[in-house]
Amino acid sequence: MAEHTATITWSRGSDDFLDKRYHRAHSWQFDGGAVVAGSSSPHVVPLPYSDAAAVDPEEAYVAALSSCHMLWFLDFACRAGWRVDSYTDAAVGTMAKDAQGRLVVAHVQLRPVTRFDAAHAPSTEVLADLHHQAHAACFLANSVMTQIDCAPVLEVEGEGA
Repeated sequence: MAEHTATITWSRGSDDFLDKRYHRAHSWQFDGGAVVAGSSSPHVVPLPYSDAAAVDPEEAYVAALSSCHMLWFLDFACRAGWRVDSYTDAAVGTMAKDAQGRLVVAHVQLRPVTRFDAAHAPSTEVLADLHHQAHAACFLANSVMTQIDCAPVLEVEGEGA
């Protein structure tokens, strides 16, 4: 099976850290080489300790779900012979407390707008079925309850071998 990697890097810089006044800006580097500026959400950690221009994990989660759904939708539409001209999704993720009182992304609403040529547009029923197929096939929609393990490594500055 395929393996996907991301390297997340943060450095304290000159911030004190222990006074809780440290920046949350960091970088995400993906296996294909793309680098994305990441940060905590300004809704969670106030400015200037967050970078509002960077991508926060919650919005990345929403975007990843939307992107996965779109890619499967395009695949199923193509296989069925429907020529898609454009696809836009203004997806929204809503945070709420779960049964244990933890703040979670409780709901993601995908709102795809798919444009077809008038002569080659599917019915609303066929469109809904294509989206149903995409949702059922989406790796991420099927992974929401993914097991997450952590294997930490300790490095102490100034200690040698």
